[in-house]
Amino acid sequence: MPLILVMVGGAGFIAYNTFKANFGEPSCRATALGRSATFTPEQTANAATITAIALKRGLPARAATIANATAIVESKLRNVKFGDRDSLGLFQQRPSQGWGTEAQILDPVHATNKFYDALIKIDGYQSMAITKVAQEVQHSGFPQAYADHEDQGRILASTLAGHSPGGMGCQLDAAKVSTPAAGIAARLTAELGVPAAVEGRTVRVTGHDPQAAWAAGSWAVAYAEADGVTAITVGDRAWTRARGEDALSWHAAPKPIAPTSVTITVR
Repeated sequence: MPLILVMVGGAGFIAYNTFKANFGEPSCRATALGRSATFTPEQTANAATITAIALKRGLPARAATIANATAIVESKLRNVKFGDRDSLGLFQQRPSQGWGTEAQILDPVHATNKFYDALIKIDGYQSMAITKVAQEVQHSGFPQAYADHEDQGRILASTLAGHSPGGMGCQLDAAKVSTPAAGIAARLTAELGVPAAVEGRTVRVTGHDPQAAWAAGSWAVAYAEADGVTAITVGDRAWTRARGEDALSWHAAPKPIAPTSVTITVR
């Protein structure tokens, strides 16, 4: 009888793990500073753009933390086409308040740059409480909401900026569509500012240091769902697209490359 119970229990455990691996929505997990936060692929991709632009502009890590926390509060990190009055996009910016045209505000790169333009005008924003920054930039009626999501913003900024190597992973279904490698390379360079070359279905990136390489690799994971990315290597670590929990973390690369190098393979 005990043997039968063990067998049934073992079968149930396997069935449970199989269910977790093959059902439910695709998701991404950012892990940094001993903590984790889970987002949809769409949210993670938008956070990757927000963080990449901060790096390209040479802004401190605090700027990306504030921007990500703000977008979580304002739009749940989604590029929405609606909001209070004429508010739109990731940061719920208003055309009537000089943030740009509707089309510009719905461009995540434009919206993010406009947010940072306003942020860096605030004297001492790096050491200010995020509630005060929210009042200055967003003119929010509920600034405490930003403090509630500051930790999530910090985790996203740390993983996507390359400060927490291997901290970004996504469990995804098999790729059904793919972005041309040249298109991925162009966007990566435009957002992150790192050089990228294309060889067939592979994008090769060279960072000026290992952190920059990890920023590019993490950006590619964040966009893997939208771009049809199947595998990424950064130095001696690799991420492989899969539906199971293994895809939430990185593993030893079968073919290690230089610590400042990145390869991104598209479907």
